[in-house]
Amino acid sequence: MRDLLSYARKASLGAALGTVFGLLAFGQAAEAANPLEMNFWLSGPKYEGRLKTCEAALGTISSQFQEKESIYWNSGLTITGYGKIHETAFRPWQSDNIPRRYCSGDVMLSDGHVHAVHFSIIEDGGFAGYDQGVEWCVTGLDRNWAYNPSCVGARP
Repeated sequence: MRDLLSYARKASLGAALGTVFGLLAFGQAAEAANPLEMNFWLSGPKYEGRLKTCEAALGTISSQFQEKESIYWNSGLTITGYGKIHETAFRPWQSDNIPRRYCSGDVMLSDGHVHAVHFSIIEDGGFAGYDQGVEWCVTGLDRNWAYNPSCVGARP
């Protein structure tokens, strides 16, 4: 008798799960937004393309470089100077993409070596989309290979 009750419970549970999955299988398919939904309250971001100059990002790069080297790589390297900073591209893709200003130049490090630096200034690319953000890479010191090889991923 006990086996019969156990079997009945398992069978009713299986039937209930089968019914639920069966109802989900016949649900309504997802549809695209209608014209009213596309044009009302869904206007999207309004990018203006007003980005700082290349030189305005150098302080951010210096502080982030020093922080990364000391915390993650246990290194005392710091950036002591910049040279040949120039813009390499501005909004290189379609105008609907997030505006970016790409820049390159040279950096002098505290060990006396000169390396190339490539960086971009991104509209609404800061913390939580507030203010402008900076992504950068110093050639030869991309130790986690985020932009490898030779910082190609940091260029347009």
